Amino acid sequence: MPLTTLVNAYPLASVVTISALVSFFISLVNYFVLDKERMRELKEKQKSLQSEIKNQPDSQKKMELTNQMLKHSMETMKHSMKPALITMIPLLIIFWFIKGMFETTSLAGSWIWYYIGSALAFSLVFRKLFKLP
Repeated sequence: MPLTTLVNAYPLASVVTISALVSFFISLVNYFVLDKERMRELKEKQKSLQSEIKNQPDSQKKMELTNQMLKHSMETMKHSMKPALITMIPLLIIFWFIKGMFETTSLAGSWIWYYIGSALAFSLVFRKLFKLP
């Protein structure tokens, strides 16, 4: 059975399946590319700095702590850009292909919303499964 026939027959199941596969691919890339220990360490430091900022009455000290938190946020962003750059081109190709497949189905105008909802759910599951930060 050709793929387009299958997508036309079961559009919602196709969107959910594709989102599961794409979410798995992204989680797999994150698993192998991210420095998970460093990311966890940075998140813990950010949490502790956040609580210190809340409990700090001195505005000068708050600014210093905020600057430290900003540095940690920048490092976190730097680490998460690696997998994003790796997955960007394949995802653009996949979305271009998917858009063409769903133009003739009953989900033509709304497939993206089903994709986003199911991708968020699958992403949460795969992040827990792979123990990603």
